[in-house]
Amino acid sequence: MRLLIVEDEKRLAISLARGLTAEGFAVDVVHDGAEGLHRALDGAYDLVVLDIMLPGMNGYRVCAALRAAGREVPVLMLTAKDGEYDEAEGLDTGADDYLTKPFSYVVLVARVRALLRRRGGSASPVLTVGALRMDTAARRVHLGDAETTLTAKEFAVLEQLALRAGQVVSKAEILEHVWDFAYDGDPNIVEVYVSTLRRKLGAAAIRTVRGAGYRLEAL
Repeated sequence: MRLLIVEDEKRLAISLARGLTAEGFAVDVVHDGAEGLHRALDGAYDLVVLDIMLPGMNGYRVCAALRAAGREVPVLMLTAKDGEYDEAEGLDTGADDYLTKPFSYVVLVARVRALLRRRGGSASPVLTVGALRMDTAARRVHLGDAETTLTAKEFAVLEQLALRAGQVVSKAEILEHVWDFAYDGDPNIVEVYVSTLRRKLGAAAIRTVRGAGYRLEAL
């Protein structure tokens, strides 16, 4: 999944980005509201972590502008404020959840995963495709009774395919959601990870649809 962090406290933003990247997310970071809105409108993000007190354009205005433009991307608001009115104002502008600083990193990750599951239409963190089971909360994959160990990027690629099991997912879509905005390497990196997943899950697990992308098959 690809996340956008809009946070002007640079140390906090970098710390969050490093932690979420280690969890397998592709993360972009900006430090002011106007740039955050521009990036959120143009990018294919699965979730936005949005601070309220931002230079230039505050988080309330950013969120309201996103919703006015028809963007339904989940928004998790961060703020140093903790009053009920502040929380209500954030939710009224279209935010999906609200977290007050200082917060536990573990809680933030749990909120992020819950919002992503809700967006996918499932309250369960487990994705099941035939004999394949992906626990997106525990970051574990089982094929039948056997557990398969995946790296963070392998897990992220497989998750994109599992979320749309039976459908064709293009290489560009995988790149957009698994690699961050700054990635300018070879787009064939997707093929490398698909090849590795086939070795671990079986050659029949992921079918190449020539000229279109990849499809995860039920085993």
